[in-house]
Amino acid sequence: MVQRHGQVIRVRPEKLEEYKAYHADVWPGVLAMIRQCNIRNYSIYHKDGTLFAYFEYVGDDFEGDMAKMAADPTTQEWWDIMMPIQQPLETRAQGEWWAEMEEVFHAS
Repeated sequence: MVQRHGQVIRVRPEKLEEYKAYHADVWPGVLAMIRQCNIRNYSIYHKDGTLFAYFEYVGDDFEGDMAKMAADPTTQEWWDIMMPIQQPLETRAQGEWWAEMEEVFHAS
């Protein structure tokens, strides 16, 4: 069963172009880990300083796959670059960086 995820975070205005440049050429190791962790159709959108991410999870152990991704050295290096560019929402849940959103509608 596919799980759909929507997440939100802010981007520092002075860092937006840097963020876009990195995402125009994402490191192959980061992309490989995303796929290995059963994430598909991953997109990030920008509007007025807010980033919205959408992805589909096709595995059967989301927490385990997210832990696998977090333990990957290449992903950690990528995140070390991205974190100072991003500004998490104050209302995010404890332990979140990107705030998970509630799906309120889906039509297929």
